[in-house]
Amino acid sequence: MTAASHVISPETTTPPRGASAVVDPQLVEDTRREIRAIIQEITQLSQSDTSLEDFCEGYLTRVVSALAAVGGAIWLVDENRRLRLQYQVNLARTGLAESEEAQLRHSLLLDKIAAAGQPTLIPPQSGFDSEEASNPTPHLLIVGVVKLEQRVEAVVEIFQRAGGGPTTHRGYLRFLNQMCDLAADFLKNRQLRHLHDRQALWEQLEQFTRAVHGSLNVRQTALVVANEGRRLVGCDRVSVALVRGRRCVVEAVSGLDSIDRRASEVRALGKLARAAVAAGEPLIFQGDATDLAPQIERALQEYIDRSYAKTLAVIPLAPQAEDEREDAPRRTRRTRPLGALIVEQFHERRFEEPVQRRIDTVATHAGIALAKAQEHSRLFLLPLWKTLGRLQYLVQCGALPKTLLAAVALAAAVAAMVILPKDFTLASRGALQPVERRHVFASVDGVVTDALVEHGSTVAAGQELVRLRNTDLEVEIASLLGQQTTTHEQILSVQRTLLDNPRLSPEERERLSGRLLELQETAAGLERQLALVRQKEEQLIVRSPLSGEVVTWRVRDKLMHRPIERGQSLVTVVDPAGPWELELYLPERRMGHLVRAASAYGEDLPVTFTLATHPGEEFHGFVTEVHRTAEVHGEEGNTVRVRVAIDREALPDLRPGATVNARVQCGQRPLGYVWLHEFIETIQSKVVFWL
Repeated sequence: MTAASHVISPETTTPPRGASAVVDPQLVEDTRREIRAIIQEITQLSQSDTSLEDFCEGYLTRVVSALAAVGGAIWLVDENRRLRLQYQVNLARTGLAESEEAQLRHSLLLDKIAAAGQPTLIPPQSGFDSEEASNPTPHLLIVGVVKLEQRVEAVVEIFQRAGGGPTTHRGYLRFLNQMCDLAADFLKNRQLRHLHDRQALWEQLEQFTRAVHGSLNVRQTALVVANEGRRLVGCDRVSVALVRGRRCVVEAVSGLDSIDRRASEVRALGKLARAAVAAGEPLIFQGDATDLAPQIERALQEYIDRSYAKTLAVIPLAPQAEDEREDAPRRTRRTRPLGALIVEQFHERRFEEPVQRRIDTVATHAGIALAKAQEHSRLFLLPLWKTLGRLQYLVQCGALPKTLLAAVALAAAVAAMVILPKDFTLASRGALQPVERRHVFASVDGVVTDALVEHGSTVAAGQELVRLRNTDLEVEIASLLGQQTTTHEQILSVQRTLLDNPRLSPEERERLSGRLLELQETAAGLERQLALVRQKEEQLIVRSPLSGEVVTWRVRDKLMHRPIERGQSLVTVVDPAGPWELELYLPERRMGHLVRAASAYGEDLPVTFTLATHPGEEFHGFVTEVHRTAEVHGEEGNTVRVRVAIDREALPDLRPGATVNARVQCGQRPLGYVWLHEFIETIQSKVVFWL
């Protein structure tokens, strides 16, 4: 029955206390308007999404008010078909609480009405044929039933004052029946919402079970338990910790793809999970940890101080194995947990009963799924068995001819790679250089005052290239010259004294003679020092060590007025008219092939190369020298220098330093080795060596 069909009969407005037959029409209209407002409120309440407790309170209060009754009660029918008081108004004023016998008779009366499923009026102090089921109160009982699909779900009881005629009483009953229809609408909507919520829960549970049992990878299963379990439980965070030896390792946290296991919060969570797993009992923390064991309390407090969780549950995960039946011997049961499920809430301080049931469901499925995943991951040679399983279709009847044909083709290809020979070459990069080339270095420190050549300048042996200036050397020369002059003057003074004074005593003459010898030795030393310094002064002029051509780019811009240190390279001079060669930088890892080839075919291994300036033409040469040490060269890393002799007349363009790409011929090897030798060497050095 909808709200529009709830019509108030005139009898419902009859004064309940036997008032005079003459009634004020305005009072009647006001009463009807008030009752319609109450009915509208009850209608809105029945269509709302409020709780059962709030609905019963608002519903019964308004019904009692509309009927101007003494009180009322709502009795719900439980699973055992027994009546349970849900809400009451002024039940103590009815007198039922004064006598247990009256309460019993009243209960039997309500049971009969609920069993009959029909609304009824019970006069004061009256009952059915049985004396036990009766109305022991001095009030008129107006009893309505709330039905859903012909099933009584509740009984609404109104205690009305005695008095009034039969028409008034029937009006009371019709009004209560209409209100019971509204209560039935509320219960029906509530039941539909409940069914919808249960359907949604079952869909979530089905999705969770399908996802958690969908993988046999331990890591993936733990991630699914954490993320899907959080959605199912409806909490803030879910974590999964697995037992690893004597520790518990946090394997997954909802909302995180990776975990920093060195973080203090993660380590504290692992300690808490380990303590709970060792205890073997679920740990539920809802703000009070006084009843916990000391080791669990310490681990819990350490973690709570870091995570700030208000509510926390740690559930040990244990699989339900086949031998864990109730009738199985205790010694055969596997009771060791494989990990723990940690559920956290940061705002709520309690786990409601539905949430606890969902946590238990998640823990049960998580234990089974993780146990299966761990058992699967421990299979011997698991990747090999998976590969063989995926290849099973190759030997089925329909695919067998194709498989045999492919096997024959593969065998032929392998045989060809093992038997057929192919030229084995070592690729390398290098540069074209004249054989005669010199890097000119500074012999002394100084500042460049003049650069006498430029790039491409032709020079002769001994020609000046660069001039330097060293002020320290100039100061030293000036100092030596001054000392030399002073010493010569002192020598002349002593000689004059000896010649001009014949009366000198023998002792004085001997002293002056010794002084003269000392000064002469000092003068000779200064002469030698000055000669050495003059040689250094001559080295300030840098000369060409050979006749040729300067190949250093922009010499003046590079050197002018710049300080130079001893040993620093200044320019490079080459002899382009002489023989030329290739300087290859062969990677160090390929030297074994070169050495073996030189032992087998001689040292003059043929070389084929191309110039970067003429990439379409090939030229030839042969190895003349292999450097004994490896050096770092550019991006190639450790390399060994290899000198290659060439015919300069065969080259179209001679440019010092031109890039070349060369291949050193190292004889013939099987085709497969030529193609795969780098891969084989990588396996030998990176894998086989470390096994």
